[in-house]
Amino acid sequence: MIILMDVGNTRIKLGWQHPGLGREAAAHAITLNPLTELATRLRKWLASLPVQPTAALGVNVAGHVVAEHLQQTLQDIHCALQWITPSASQAGVTNGYAQPEQLGADRWISMLGLAARFKTTHPPLVLATFGTATTIDTLNPSNHFEGGLILPGPALMRQSLAQGTANLPLASGAGTDYPRQTLQAISTGVVAAQAGAVHRQCLITQERFGIAPVLCVSGGGWPEVEQELRRLLGHLQIEVLANPVLDGLAHLVPAGG
Repeated sequence: MIILMDVGNTRIKLGWQHPGLGREAAAHAITLNPLTELATRLRKWLASLPVQPTAALGVNVAGHVVAEHLQQTLQDIHCALQWITPSASQAGVTNGYAQPEQLGADRWISMLGLAARFKTTHPPLVLATFGTATTIDTLNPSNHFEGGLILPGPALMRQSLAQGTANLPLASGAGTDYPRQTLQAISTGVVAAQAGAVHRQCLITQERFGIAPVLCVSGGGWPEVEQELRRLLGHLQIEVLANPVLDGLAHLVPAGG
């Protein structure tokens, strides 16, 4: 069995793949806070698996300390962990970053997941992932990663306003066309900023390639911006992906692994 690990800023999403058993469809999540409980939580999940793992593939954007905790826990059960990092090309996808190694590993592996999902012939693909940070990346019809945007995610936008100003509260809730309350004004502003960034990239992509892109969305912040994005981009095909990072990692599992 191969363990798949998507280590984000606030939690780890886990899956597995094994011959004869297929792949776990729904990812299991473990929070990183407090870090002292990470090993216990991971061991509990590992003990619940139908087969004990022999190897693990992962991407990590949470830093070296988290990586060391995970490596030690897996080493204790003799499971080798390999971290995947960006490269100039991999699995039929080429990297358009000026310095490929500077691209976030999660963003890179997500592009591999998109390429595997849509196979060889597809329109341009825009992937918007709404997590702690929101990333909006484009894969062209030739499976070349064009680049993308990074901005604060919905929750981080709200937190920054509450922490950085004297009179604005921590807001939540749905947006409205003409907010007449401060909480509505904040919520609507956050949603509008997120949706506007995605709208921009979809327009630019359509202008560049002369064909409407498929918009793929993922992340815990998606429900918050879904209504606004469907209003703005309802003419596009919109695909909701459970975890494009795990999709990409699964694509890298050796045949028979």
